Amino acid sequence: MSDEIITEQGTTEDGTGLEAHVHSKGLKPIDGGKYQPSLDLLSTCVHCGLCLNHCPTYKTLGMEMDSPRGRIYQVLQVNEGAMDFNASFTEHIDRCLGCLACEIACPSGVKYGRIVERARAQIEKNADRPFFSRFVRNMFYRHIISNFTVLKIVATMMRIYQRSGLQTLVRASGLLKLMGMADVESLSPQIDSKFFFDQIGTVHQAVGEKRGKVAFLAGCINNVAFSHLNNATLSVLTKNGFEVHVPAGQGCCGALHAHAGYRDEARALARHNIKIFLAGNYDAVVTNAAGCGSNLKEYDDLLDDDAEYHDRAKEFVAKAKDVTEFLAGQGLRTPTKKIGQRVAYQDACHLGNAQRIRTQPRELLTAIGCELVEIPHPDQCCGSAGVYNVAHTDLSMKILSAKMDDVQSVTSDMIATANVGCMIQLRAGMKQRGMNQPIKHVVELLDEAFS
Repeated sequence: MSDEIITEQGTTEDGTGLEAHVHSKGLKPIDGGKYQPSLDLLSTCVHCGLCLNHCPTYKTLGMEMDSPRGRIYQVLQVNEGAMDFNASFTEHIDRCLGCLACEIACPSGVKYGRIVERARAQIEKNADRPFFSRFVRNMFYRHIISNFTVLKIVATMMRIYQRSGLQTLVRASGLLKLMGMADVESLSPQIDSKFFFDQIGTVHQAVGEKRGKVAFLAGCINNVAFSHLNNATLSVLTKNGFEVHVPAGQGCCGALHAHAGYRDEARALARHNIKIFLAGNYDAVVTNAAGCGSNLKEYDDLLDDDAEYHDRAKEFVAKAKDVTEFLAGQGLRTPTKKIGQRVAYQDACHLGNAQRIRTQPRELLTAIGCELVEIPHPDQCCGSAGVYNVAHTDLSMKILSAKMDDVQSVTSDMIATANVGCMIQLRAGMKQRGMNQPIKHVVELLDEAFS
């Protein structure tokens, strides 16, 4: 399919509407698999184009097929048999960051994220990806990120690479630049000296009067590269009167799998976590990662057709809370000290756009004495988007550059956000611009205020 098949107004070149064009050609629907986006999902889009200027890929590339409206049209074509799961379709769907800024802008309430996730599941089942790409994706999603034993081994090897001097040697050699891997390698997080895995299965008593009992989802990458953040989360929750359980047996939430099209794997992980976390009669299931939280709140959609788990998924979703959402809702105790610094807050896409949590992190920062600074376009993606910055590094860096322009347009002492992927990306942006402002998670600042 050519990128010129539809115009800026969302019609075909002969002036007909998108759905009308497909049906006028006498095209027959194809069986796109059990996760094919339904007509109910697709038909909500009226192709008004209000999403275009909110889409980072459209703003960067200027191509209709890399806009939400254009991608929905392509999915419609696949559904109707007008287009195969070819390289072009795969490329345009893969280029979506999944930031969901389009959902915020959409007056029709299109559930664009669900459309893209289902389309990617179709691609994963039907498209013929190159062998190396397929091998790497399968290794990462099926054997590393969701298997904590393997993840620990891989992280240990990375730690040796980083701490032995080998990383410094490789960077100095120029080999990474020669291979075009310099930007990708620079995005790798610093591996912790001590992993958080040891804390899984532990219970942390509330400080002072007990206000409730919560479960903490440790995440996956957080266990090996952000254990300090997880420990800070435990500390802040307990000092605010909550007994915190880190349930044994918990696993990866499945967010990366769902976003990448590994829907069956995401469903299996969802079932496992539902079974683990609902067994403890907790008041809430708390996470400090926006990407994890948004996926936890989609477990009922993931298991919509699962007779055994659908009702349990709804029960789980009702308990799932981002840590900033939970603390703002419960109310902070009086902090030990105030953070008297100018803090620019960057909305994580899967917190602000997916979960609609915007005011709560700002309320918490203000409550601990931060002078809040607003960045222009705070809802625009930084380009991290899970593993997007690794899979689409060049495009990710262009999107990051626009974000850094906004960051540099304000005066602040530090940047705060609520997702580790954003932290890694923004730190890379700071390094590129020769800036030395710290990038911190909201919980890290809370921990300082309650220390």
